[in-house]
Amino acid sequence: MNEEKEFIVGLSEEDIEAIEGQDYTREERRLLETQYDNTLGQTVLRVGTIVPGRIIASNDKEVLVNIGYKSEGVIPRQEFRSDEEVSEGIRVDVFIEKLEDDDGRVSVSKEKAHFHKVWNDIKAAYDEGTIVRGTVIKRIKGGLTARIMGVDAFLPGSQVALRQVPNLEKFCGEELDFRVIKLNKRRRNIVVSRRQVLEEARSELKETLIKDLEEGQTRMGIVKNITDFGAFVDLGGIDGLLHITDMSWGRVRHPSQLVSIGDEIEVMVLKFDKDKERISLGTKQLQPFPWEGVAERYPKDAVVKGVVASITDYGAFIELEPGVEGLIHISEMSWTKHVRHPSKLLNVGEDIEALVLSVNEEERKISLGIKQTMDNPWESIEERYPVGSQISGKVRNLTSFGAFVEIEDGIDGLVHISDMSWTKRITHPSEILSKGDALDVVVLSIDRENHRISLGLKQTIENPWDRMNEQFPEGTEVEGEVTQILDRGVVVNLDQDIEGFVPLSQLGWDELQSPDKVLRNGDILPLRVIEVVPSSRRIVLSVTSYFNGRSPEELNDFRAKLEGRPPAPVVETLPEEQIQTLAETIIDDAPEADQEAGEE
Repeated sequence: MNEEKEFIVGLSEEDIEAIEGQDYTREERRLLETQYDNTLGQTVLRVGTIVPGRIIASNDKEVLVNIGYKSEGVIPRQEFRSDEEVSEGIRVDVFIEKLEDDDGRVSVSKEKAHFHKVWNDIKAAYDEGTIVRGTVIKRIKGGLTARIMGVDAFLPGSQVALRQVPNLEKFCGEELDFRVIKLNKRRRNIVVSRRQVLEEARSELKETLIKDLEEGQTRMGIVKNITDFGAFVDLGGIDGLLHITDMSWGRVRHPSQLVSIGDEIEVMVLKFDKDKERISLGTKQLQPFPWEGVAERYPKDAVVKGVVASITDYGAFIELEPGVEGLIHISEMSWTKHVRHPSKLLNVGEDIEALVLSVNEEERKISLGIKQTMDNPWESIEERYPVGSQISGKVRNLTSFGAFVEIEDGIDGLVHISDMSWTKRITHPSEILSKGDALDVVVLSIDRENHRISLGLKQTIENPWDRMNEQFPEGTEVEGEVTQILDRGVVVNLDQDIEGFVPLSQLGWDELQSPDKVLRNGDILPLRVIEVVPSSRRIVLSVTSYFNGRSPEELNDFRAKLEGRPPAPVVETLPEEQIQTLAETIIDDAPEADQEAGEE
């Protein structure tokens, strides 16, 4: 320690800074404080000083310079820039780092020499806060390297611009203004900031801008940031918000559809709060209002082209031009199909053609239809399916009042329960039909305006009642099976689902109060036809008439056979509420279109 104190005695502060902490040999320390005899013509050298030299030789690793000393100086080749000329005879100042290396040569540095020469200028710029000009050299960890006054300085990533820059490489090669914000001579550490320069310039611009800014002005700005709700635009010292609703008269799903960070755009100042320094901007206000003259551009009955902008439960909005949309209601999408949701037919972004149904320029409403651009199959329905013609179809759905039969894609006809059988009493269509059944039907009637077709199933065969007088003439004796017991008599099945009625007075008992006292469903009765009325589809039969002319014993045997039976088992019926629930379930299973048809 005492040797080092002796060693640095008489050195300047700069020399002390340059050599402090370095491991010098005793000879080097001696040379630092002693000089060669000038009478011998030798140059005075000291470690930590700057001396002139001339290049005498060079290779890929080092450059030799003549510094007037007994040994040449050695400069690492990497201290010379790639574009810098390195040839014999070129003058170069060097900093003495070490008087003798392992090879007895003097280790010198060109960079350190330059650093020490410009250090005072850099420190003055730091002390006085002046702006220095420099060039960005390369990208390094944490920021960039910038060259100012010929030396390298560190430009942190946070000090490059007013906001964080994702791509620092784009600044490489640019010449920019900086402010020196940190210095350390011993470590040769210089930190600079471009952000401070920009903030000062921005502050000056901001003051001027606030004074001049007024609502209604048109300004140029640069997009600085983009969010889901809009974009922030730098007007030159202060930012304004360009809200997504003020970007375009048309529908904008995200601001990035129209602008990108760094774009220079023209905006209008919509609102300006000087106290809060809040600025609302707009770009759509620079464009003509699109609804002006829309009735002339899209007249009624015109076929127009557009893009599906959005879909709702009740329809689809079609963009005809930016800011002008029309609505296709769900009822205007198909002539034949019951469209449950518009998404079943249309997709957002799809190009379509539609017919203009109406235009209300004041309310900014345009009604469109796409079914009108297609042939209406109901216009020629009577030609394709004339009344009385027999056609084929498929059962699409069953309801309590009938069956819907699809006769072509999207067109259904109704077979009412009363038109399913000439003779059989049907309580529900499922008794004779199932969903998906293929069957032949007859067209009974067509309501083109209301899009309804009535079909008949029983009409595909001959009406047996037309020849009922021939099949069951009065006086004919037959057997019938009891199928329904009523207070006033019983219904019996004769043959081929033909039903007849036996009045209470004709059941064979003189003072019978109720048929269920002696009869049950399934009983076989001997009968005689006493009346046939084909027009009302009625056959009246009689047990009493059957036994007229026969012995009393036959009638008594008939009565005894039925009267001697044990009582019929009690059939438990469902409660009324359960029956109602079951009925509602059946109706709920039917599609909405079928329910509507049933209600109508």
